[in-house]
Amino acid sequence: MGQPLTSLRTATSAAACAALLAGTTLALTPAPATAAPAAASAPGVRFVDIPGDGGTILKANVVTPPGAAPGSRHPVIVLPTSWAMPQIEYVAQAAKLAAEGYVVVSYNSRGFWQSGGNVEVAGPPDIADASRVIDWALAHTPADPERVGMAGVSYGAGISLLAAAHDERVKAVAALSGWADLIDSIYSGRTQHLQAAALLGGSAQLTGRPSAELQQVLKDFLASNLEKEADMIAWGAKRSPVTYLDRINANGTAVMLGNAWGDSIFPPNQYASFFEKLKGPKRLEFRPGDHATAEATGLLGLPNDTWTSTRRWFDHHLKGEANGIDREQPVQLKARTGGGYEGYPDWKSVGATERKIALAGQQRPWANVNSGADGGTLILSSALDQFLKLPPLASIPLLPRSFTAVWQSERYGSEQRVRGTAKLHTTLTSTQASGTMVAYLYDVGPLGVGKLVSHAPYTFHDKTPGRPFPVDLELFSTAYDVPAGHRLALVVDTVDPLYIEHNPSGARLTFSSPEADPSYVSVPVREE
Repeated sequence: MGQPLTSLRTATSAAACAALLAGTTLALTPAPATAAPAAASAPGVRFVDIPGDGGTILKANVVTPPGAAPGSRHPVIVLPTSWAMPQIEYVAQAAKLAAEGYVVVSYNSRGFWQSGGNVEVAGPPDIADASRVIDWALAHTPADPERVGMAGVSYGAGISLLAAAHDERVKAVAALSGWADLIDSIYSGRTQHLQAAALLGGSAQLTGRPSAELQQVLKDFLASNLEKEADMIAWGAKRSPVTYLDRINANGTAVMLGNAWGDSIFPPNQYASFFEKLKGPKRLEFRPGDHATAEATGLLGLPNDTWTSTRRWFDHHLKGEANGIDREQPVQLKARTGGGYEGYPDWKSVGATERKIALAGQQRPWANVNSGADGGTLILSSALDQFLKLPPLASIPLLPRSFTAVWQSERYGSEQRVRGTAKLHTTLTSTQASGTMVAYLYDVGPLGVGKLVSHAPYTFHDKTPGRPFPVDLELFSTAYDVPAGHRLALVVDTVDPLYIEHNPSGARLTFSSPEADPSYVSVPVREE
């Protein structure tokens, strides 16, 4: 069951290389604090050691507003670094924030680079570290204890949300390309997200010191050790902001969430679900791209919509500025296919109209063969979609029908503005007790070339061979315009390099549409 160990080692090595490439793309070149003379010589910038939980030393840098008067108080923003990134990650944004009157403290998350301790994956020590950094900022900078904010990208986003749940001093958060539900991020559809887990594990080994607990969890996860499934889920729940949603709501924290449609580490669905449950001031922004690519240019100091929204969020909620962000529609989306931002009052209003494509008849693909339909490559594919409008492609007529199930809509007479979360409902019968399927929704042009609109994996265990059972699967949320004259196609196969599959050799899946319970894919669309 699952992939051979050799494949996992190869994927981990490749992911580690990808981590190095991502590091040079998403932030400044990693270097010790002492090797950054340009930053160190800038007015108001200094590098410090901050005692974290248990006295663990966290390497940090502090940027204060130019010419801050003695005895003055300024709003403070704490920035935990992203996974595997150095402490200078946020230098460009910190300088901009300081120029606008903020004290900014950025610190290297424990276990990475020069900070002490081990990588705990936003565990209790990481949450306690955030509070210790706030303590230090209030004691050693002109920070105002009534105006504390936290922000971060990826790992820093998750830590910021968790800290807001545990420390009521945090009044506002901007969580960018992060997670609200760790399990729903890398184990959605009860399927291990192989490339995502390998990237995280490999980059942690290269740039930090993974804790023994993390190493064991990754080992069990990648080995598909179902005996440890409940333990792994509990481990992930402890590290998921959604677990502490009531605390965040009780604290009244102002929460801004930003993510990319194609985030291949933290898919957008879990952020959208979390957003709907927040009770305080909130904002949700989705843009084209993959993990952290929407924020990347801002980390280099270039103009960037995500960081502009972040500053506006803090200006309003920490400075009290009447900049209008509180009067805008709280959900802001930008379609992958182009156009400006669209505003919605809430997530359920996105794609409020649903159109069903019937999945009639019976199709019986064999398992264990990659048909050519897949979700692409971690980071790379959605970045190509973001910058070149080039998502993963497949020739729908040439997909081998022995290994795929394919259904297509009629040609659409007008543009279909897909917005939100497509949902698959079908009846599945397997020849084996366990198995994996991956559903893909394609935009199919006149020549039969399909552009990937969305996809999602689904795994089952302990089913009775030969007995039908219902499957309900949410595809990853998206915003995509299907041109007039095109079709939508739903394709299902059983192998995708992004995921660990659980199909025994020789397995066969049967998809049917009983008269009493017909199969369909429901596609959310926006209508003017």
